[in-house]
Amino acid sequence: MNNDISRRDFNKLVAAGTAGAALGVFGGVKAAVPAAEKSVSSSSVALRWLPNHEAVLRRWHEIISEATRKKRGEILHPVIQKFQKLIDDDPVVRMYMTQMIQQIPAKYTDHHPKSLQGFLLQLNAVLTVAPPYISPGHGEDSALVGTPFSAILIWTMGTPAGFAAYRNARINAMFKELLAVWTKFLNSKDSRYVLNDSPTGWMCKEAQNQLHMEDYIYKPETPYWGFSSWNNFFTREVKEGARPIDGKNDNKVVAAPCDSTVYKIGRNAQAQSEFWIKAQPYSLADMLNNEYVDQFVGGDVWQAFLSPFNYHRWHSPVTGTIRKAYVKEGLYFSQATSEGQDPTDQDHSEGYIAHVQTRADFILYYSRQDSAW
Repeated sequence: MNNDISRRDFNKLVAAGTAGAALGVFGGVKAAVPAAEKSVSSSSVALRWLPNHEAVLRRWHEIISEATRKKRGEILHPVIQKFQKLIDDDPVVRMYMTQMIQQIPAKYTDHHPKSLQGFLLQLNAVLTVAPPYISPGHGEDSALVGTPFSAILIWTMGTPAGFAAYRNARINAMFKELLAVWTKFLNSKDSRYVLNDSPTGWMCKEAQNQLHMEDYIYKPETPYWGFSSWNNFFTREVKEGARPIDGKNDNKVVAAPCDSTVYKIGRNAQAQSEFWIKAQPYSLADMLNNEYVDQFVGGDVWQAFLSPFNYHRWHSPVTGTIRKAYVKEGLYFSQATSEGQDPTDQDHSEGYIAHVQTRADFILYYSRQDSAW
């Protein structure tokens, strides 16, 4: 039987807001890939962080601008004050942060920060913004920016200075602190304001249909559907039987650990590869923090992408025992330089970020022979 890894235990292992993809590395016995996924051998991203239609981008810009206006004249949050001091005191940080905004391609004339001060004011504003529902429309089933942070940062991530900035240890540490502050808000009752039936609320009919709320445990007749916070809603539980599992008693079958869209299935994974090049081959030593690498060499890697509309709980992909579980500290908003200077192409950096992003690693063994580890 595939065992659920509880949200409480998972949240102890991974910082909120950093788990945007699911990754499985399988070795020892060959993993059986579901038939619908067997033909996938290279990148096949079906969802995007940024929508293609101008109207959806404009809506995000309006939400962030309105939040910034409401905060105008208020004292900056202490974490933003700390960020400002870092920029003032560290010339390298100031150089990267200033240049990455200046280097946003001229073809993007709207929707992005225009100055470093404006960038900080926007970050200050969204510390108390929960993700609203934005109807994709225009034939885009689920193409939207997942969080207010993404809507601000993504424009700078694909610039020359942005590549360096988001790998800078001091800048990365500040974003970790920012995410911790935002997480505290998303765990509070104040974050429930987006749980309403307005056109931008997650309780509206269009959002419910897109979420398939009939699959989940909630209280439709109570305020906020009975959820205590945005995060409580986001990690809602699925009803028994809503996610049937194939091959429960077959150890050759690896079940998907979460709702997701396949990004890539890599074969014959090696201990070390140049994951930063265009093809982004999987490098086991880097993904697994140089632990248990030999057991997985020659195995398969399955990587998937989660949309904000997906079910955000994780389940064990196999029947087995967790050998080790920990958070590997890493980056938060870095993008692969090999993908070029396109602020909207974070989608194509998923292979790269599997090696460098902050992530939770779970090492499982699932057969008698593996117990010798």
